[in-house]
Amino acid sequence: MKKNKTPELSQKDEKIVEIFSDLGMPKNLAKTLMYISQWQECRSADIEYGARLRQPEVSVAMHNLEERGWITKRDQKKEGKGRPIYIYKLTSPIDNIIETFEREKMKEIESVKKDFKELKDLISER
Repeated sequence: MKKNKTPELSQKDEKIVEIFSDLGMPKNLAKTLMYISQWQECRSADIEYGARLRQPEVSVAMHNLEERGWITKRDQKKEGKGRPIYIYKLTSPIDNIIETFEREKMKEIESVKKDFKELKDLISER
């Protein structure tokens, strides 16, 4: 199931998380995304341990990633009672997700530029 032998985020992964965070992505979302990107599939308990997050933080991040269409989840069959276990995986390679995130941010930048131009135009017309 796992692509590499590192059960936790590496220093390089943490640096990537910081950059995502600087670009406006919530840190817990970035940590979750980076952890999942290293596995073909994983459980939320794996993410909690590997990304050093609490269960509610992972749950919120997974919901956000699922809303964006960046992950899918499936039920894992288990015996007995208790909470269901879900298996998560990315819907596309991390490079594609980064490109999508970049396009979103570039649209935001263009919107901010437009707002500043309008603001300046209105001020100069007073």
